[in-house]
Amino acid sequence: MRLRVEFTTEPFDLDEAPAHAVAARQVVQEAELDTVDVGPFGTTAEGRADALLAAVGELLRTSLEAGATRVSLQVNVITEEER
Repeated sequence: MRLRVEFTTEPFDLDEAPAHAVAARQVVQEAELDTVDVGPFGTTAEGRADALLAAVGELLRTSLEAGATRVSLQVNVITEEER
């Protein structure tokens, strides 16, 4: 199974990326995922279910420890048609 996660961390800072956002981004970039797309208001990553779920757990721990007060995420199954 392949999954896609979209997530944002808060609080936002429009002048520079907060430490919690940098920490979350680093987790998914270092994970064994197929794609990572970093945007100004959120990040999307795709990969095997086991790798993505492990990365989600780590990004939650890491971003909260780095000062996030809220983490919003959505996980979707990638269907054959979406590949």
